[in-house]
Amino acid sequence: MLAAYARNVNPEDPFDALSVGEIEPPAVPEDWTRVRLTAASVNHHDLWSLAGVGLRAEQTPMILGTDAVGRTEDGDEVVVYPVIADPSLDDETLDPKRTLLSELHPGTLAEYVSVPARNLVPAPKGWTAAEAACLPTAYLTAWRMLTSRGRLGAAKDSAVLVQGVGGGVATAAIVLAKALGARVYATGRTPERREKAAALGAVPVEAGGRLPERVDVVVDSVGAPVMAHSIKSLKPGGRLVNCGVTGGPVAEVDLRHVFFKQLEIVGSTMGTLAELRELILFCAESGLRPLIDSTHALADAEQALRRLASGDAFGKVVVTA
Repeated sequence: MLAAYARNVNPEDPFDALSVGEIEPPAVPEDWTRVRLTAASVNHHDLWSLAGVGLRAEQTPMILGTDAVGRTEDGDEVVVYPVIADPSLDDETLDPKRTLLSELHPGTLAEYVSVPARNLVPAPKGWTAAEAACLPTAYLTAWRMLTSRGRLGAAKDSAVLVQGVGGGVATAAIVLAKALGARVYATGRTPERREKAAALGAVPVEAGGRLPERVDVVVDSVGAPVMAHSIKSLKPGGRLVNCGVTGGPVAEVDLRHVFFKQLEIVGSTMGTLAELRELILFCAESGLRPLIDSTHALADAEQALRRLASGDAFGKVVVTA
């Protein structure tokens, strides 16, 4: 079958480890279900895998991809929940042995993907496959950051700062926070990105710039370069929610701001199966649709990944079969 996969890993040149071509279809484990791909979106997780972050050379070849929408053998259109974890847990993300598709099990950038049957959720009615394929990683991550971890719904008249607009999680956080009724500020490193943030309904702010007010929640996937700005932007009792470190993992923290203002620095990873169902229901009720940067054929998956790696994408980069 056709797939985009890491044939090895290469920290110096990740794309040198990428192959897009025919590969032997993996076996379907007992009690798992095979889904024929309709669409998938790409994530920085795919780039990190090619670089050997979270994927060892001895695990290759490994099909990339965490997000997918497809059809079951019964013809049902489904969204794939990509977390493989202990099904007895209420919160799969707290399973210390959890993995994402493409880490231990073949991923979604292929004509077929296999997952546990419980990991299949009915696709939203009236959505394109490309739109639905944006939900399982970026939008689910942003949803959990804002609701479960950021407790945005617990504060009336709320304000949110989204750091580093442009990436999938950041753009998802803007549109979700707006749909939840919050005032949203978004930092961008270029005037063009700030203009696009404004088009989504956010108040654009220069990177590191002063906000008109302090916020209840900061959504951060950048890490070290924005840590000080994030902390200074929070009101007393505010929450800094971090889900990634695209700008670097080691940050200095002025703890005086943290304890005096009684701030919370909270980590967040993906979301639960229940939260994915909540997200789909919220989107249906609010009329929200994911923002798509571009779509590419599966055979052009390298082009899609290079678009993501360029940093120029605004919204999700999607692959269709």
